[in-house]
Amino acid sequence: MHATYVWNKLALHRNKIILVLALGITAFQAEAQRYKYATQNNPNYDERKISYGFVIGLHTSAYQVKYSDQFVTPNFDTVHSVMAPSSFGFSLGFLVNLRLNEVLDLRLMPKAGFYNHKLEYNYTNEVKQEQVVETTVLEFPLLLKYKSARRGNVRMYMLGGMTPGFELSGKNDVQSGTTNIDIKSSNFSLDTGIGFDFYFPLFKFSQEIRFSKGVSNMLGPNPSVFKDPLKRLNTNTISIYFIFQ
Repeated sequence: MHATYVWNKLALHRNKIILVLALGITAFQAEAQRYKYATQNNPNYDERKISYGFVIGLHTSAYQVKYSDQFVTPNFDTVHSVMAPSSFGFSLGFLVNLRLNEVLDLRLMPKAGFYNHKLEYNYTNEVKQEQVVETTVLEFPLLLKYKSARRGNVRMYMLGGMTPGFELSGKNDVQSGTTNIDIKSSNFSLDTGIGFDFYFPLFKFSQEIRFSKGVSNMLGPNPSVFKDPLKRLNTNTISIYFIFQ
C-alpha cells in the first residue's frame, strides 16, 4: 500500500518533468528558428577534432529503496517505513570532447560530485531516525553525444552513456542512534540527457539536463539495525550542467 503511494507520487513528478521539458524544447526550437539565418559565431568550432572545457553542475539525488524479506518479520514490526528524500548537491569538473563525425561526439567528463543522501526510518510509535551519508565522489562520465543540425548559433543534442564513481571522502553522519548503515564506496550509473549548445564569438556555452540511474547496490556487507530491513539501495540523480568550451 505504502509502496504504491510512493510510486504514484513519483509518476506525478515524472509527468511534471516531461511537461516542463516539452515546453522548454518548444521554446528553444522557436528561438533557434528565429535565428536560423543569423550571422554564425565560430562557424567552424565543431570541426575541431578535440576540444576542452570546464563544467559546473547542480543536482538533486536520492536513494531508491527496496525492502528485504526481513522487513516483514517480527524483528522489524515496529518499523513503519524507510523513506529516502531528495537532497541537493553540486559538482565541478572538466570536459574532453572527441569529434567522431558530423553528428556524433564522444565525451569524457571527469568531475568531483558532492552528495548528501538521506534515509528516514519511521516507526509505529511516531519516532523518526535519520541516516545521512555525505560523500565526495570522483566520477568519470563517458557519454556519446548526438547533435542536430546547427540553427544559427544554437544546436540541440541528446546524449547517453555510463558513469563509474569512486568515493574520495565521506562519512555517515547519524542524527539519532548509534549504529551507522554500511554504504559502499563505489557506484556505477547509466545516464541519458538532452541539451543545447549556444555559440558565442569567443566560446561555446552548453546547458543540459541529465538523468542518472544507479545500477550498483550501495548497501555494504556489514549488518546493522538500519541495513537489515533493506535489500537494495540505488541512486537516482537529476543534474543540470553548465558547460563552457
